Amino acid sequence: MTKPIPRIGSRKNGRIGSRKNGRRIPKGVIHVQASFNNTIVTVTDVRGRVVSWASAGTSGFKGTKRGTPYAAQAAAISAIRTVVDQGMQRAEVMIKGPGLGRDAALRAIRRSGLLLSFVRDVTPMPHNGCRPPKKRRV
Repeated sequence: MTKPIPRIGSRKNGRIGSRKNGRRIPKGVIHVQASFNNTIVTVTDVRGRVVSWASAGTSGFKGTKRGTPYAAQAAAISAIRTVVDQGMQRAEVMIKGPGLGRDAALRAIRRSGLLLSFVRDVTPMPHNGCRPPKKRRV
């Protein structure tokens, strides 16, 4: 006779699907990826698990408007609003990429009321990295 597997969450106590919302995170990391065409804002906990994210595309901007500073600001506001409701107070900010939305996203994060411990630029810079392909002969 097999042993029954104990269920951790049952429908009776309303635990199904509510695991993510129940997590309270006092401190997190906000990653801003600003390319020329889009800006993606991802909020993670300290261990790196994604809690919330938004981009200029998910915020309702289409085409070339996604690369604008206003679209980056809207993406940052919508990504941070959910984690502030979950109880986040302090955050670290990592900004990556050359896009126009860098400063606008950082300005929106500053205005959100989170206490920023540091802001770091993590844009990858090649130290004259890969060898270029050889020139085409015609």
